[in-house]
Amino acid sequence: ITQSSTVPCLFPLQYIRVALDSKPDALLQLMLREWQMERPKLLLTVQGGSENFNLPPKVKQAFSKGLMTAALSTGAWILTDGINTGVSKYVGEAVKTFGGHDLRKRSTVGITPWGGIDNNTDLIGRDVFRPYQPLGNPLSKRACLNRFHSQFLLVDDGTLGKHGCQQGLRTRLERHIQLQKIHPRESMLDSTEVISSSALFFAGLNQGVPVMCVVVEGGPNIVYTVLDYVSSVPPVPVFVFEGSGRAADILALLHKELGLFVKTETRSTTEHQQEQESPGPAFL
Repeated sequence: ITQSSTVPCLFPLQYIRVALDSKPDALLQLMLREWQMERPKLLLTVQGGSENFNLPPKVKQAFSKGLMTAALSTGAWILTDGINTGVSKYVGEAVKTFGGHDLRKRSTVGITPWGGIDNNTDLIGRDVFRPYQPLGNPLSKRACLNRFHSQFLLVDDGTLGKHGCQQGLRTRLERHIQLQKIHPRESMLDSTEVISSSALFFAGLNQGVPVMCVVVEGGPNIVYTVLDYVSSVPPVPVFVFEGSGRAADILALLHKELGLFVKTETRSTTEHQQEQESPGPAFL
């Protein structure tokens, strides 16, 4: 992708159209060898609302600055849906504002459904530079690519206008990257606004590329996505931006309430342990 006639890209964007059942190891090799991306030391996978929503200024500032500080200080890859709406658009704005001078070195990868992209026929071609119009038809149900991402995996499942088909391939790619070994010194990450102590803990256990999910807003499906992350082996830590709305706020509230319940129940169990034949249940 080079530029359109009306909205220039700041640098050529790399993309490939891939099948739904593409092998994650082949995709990773393409990204490292053909696109010459630096091997990630951390993977930040951003999940959230795909439709446009408003972030409060303080939340937007914390998200944008925190995400890019984490990415720049650790050599992280950022994964999103890559579209010019919702949380992916906010990621693009974060890259633009806090990504530094050479945005080409900011590995921000959009994994996007091919059939859900406006003007996708402009991208048909092999080993060529293709101009792309990032301003879509306001009446269209399809979305445009965000021009502040550096690479795109365009997932083709044969449908048009359908969003969500890319999630399976995205999950497989994330898990494959998580298995890649990195040098012990490279796994020592700096603490930032985004990377919590739990992320560092899991990084030490895995001896591979640590993965962290960042949640901003989102609908009901995000709750299931978060459950998949924390239930995976090894579990993926999830950082939720409270105040961003909808699913993120519900998850933050549940975490607070359940955390308080765990502390109360554990303390009660300890106080009455000697009076019981066996200790009561502890929710940990």
